[in-house]
Amino acid sequence: MSVYAKPVEVLIDELGRLPGIGPKSAQRIAFHILKADAVDARRLAEAVMSMKENVSFCERCFNVAEGPECTICTDPDRNRHLLCVVEEPKDISAIEKTGAYAGLYHVLLGSINPLEGVGPDQLKIKELAHRVASEDITEVILCTNPNLEGETTASFIASKVLSPFGITVSRLASGLPVGGDLEYADELTLGRALEGRNQIGS
Repeated sequence: MSVYAKPVEVLIDELGRLPGIGPKSAQRIAFHILKADAVDARRLAEAVMSMKENVSFCERCFNVAEGPECTICTDPDRNRHLLCVVEEPKDISAIEKTGAYAGLYHVLLGSINPLEGVGPDQLKIKELAHRVASEDITEVILCTNPNLEGETTASFIASKVLSPFGITVSRLASGLPVGGDLEYADELTLGRALEGRNQIGS
């Protein structure tokens, strides 16, 4: 027998499917929404639907975008010779806050993780190779997370994908904690890591 009314149970179940939301957090959020004004609840629902209807991934870099391409790809003031490779769109926000980078981005939409069945073919790696081959890129900065999956992904891209192009391939310098995520790095640490990046390979 269900403890809560069916709509509450359904909402708790759906919230619990979100990353980082456990059963207790899902329950707290559900009851917060239940106690909120109908206007606030409707605003939340409309925000979710608006995002799903109006936002997709940039056709060029796979950042979030309201049109075919994101605002960074269409910005004429960006340095179009530099390409920063990140795992997720949220990493772009972290790097932009530093003010230390003014080039373009490429989002992989994940990292290589064999235990979860994620290999190179599940990521936007072929699209990265196509961009390097067709655009005037002179340096690729690998800004994957400093953990096992991120390091594996960076190593694969540097050795298997980018080495034939003869361009500079660099990695974020020391300053980022091993095992951490870019999303939680402060602006000063991330900015220093960008400025002191190291070249990979020859």
